[in-house]
Amino acid sequence: MSGSEVARLMQRIQEEYEAAQRALHAPAMVAKHEFITKRMENMQEAHAQLQTIVGADEAIKLVAETLENVEIKDIPVKL
Repeated sequence: MSGSEVARLMQRIQEEYEAAQRALHAPAMVAKHEFITKRMENMQEAHAQLQTIVGADEAIKLVAETLENVEIKDIPVKL
């Protein structure tokens, strides 16, 4: 298993997720749906690559842990 490749893929998944979340909560954005869809597709691609390195079970576990720990800054809190 290539630890650096796993780390790179996890960073990519985190960055795509953060970008999608920012777009989702942005006040106005042209083509928001397409942007968010592309971020999710990119996350899926990275997840598929991760599966080939660590296996399906470990890959989904790593992705879930990564997304669980993401803190998105600059997103207004809705009460």
